[in-house]
Amino acid sequence: MTSTAETPLQTGLRQQVLVLYLASSALDARVVGWSTYDGTGETHPTTGDSDVPPYETGLDALKDGWRLFQASQLNPPYPGHEYDVSFLKHEFFFEKLV
Repeated sequence: MTSTAETPLQTGLRQQVLVLYLASSALDARVVGWSTYDGTGETHPTTGDSDVPPYETGLDALKDGWRLFQASQLNPPYPGHEYDVSFLKHEFFFEKLV
């Protein structure tokens, strides 16, 4: 059986991606860093566009219609390295099709 569903490209839909780095693994934790990408080509966001995050929490992004499609894996720190400074661990990827 062949599917007749149209792909996003056929319907003219494009993907916007929002990456939020949260203070903890909880979606209602505050945003500490972010990136945005616009597959529509209508905007050209870049690093340092704003000092204010687009949302206070990941949950606020969900409430505004963003769909969560990836959350970073929670890995315990290696013994003796619990307080090392490194990358932002709590990364969440959201999308909107517009």
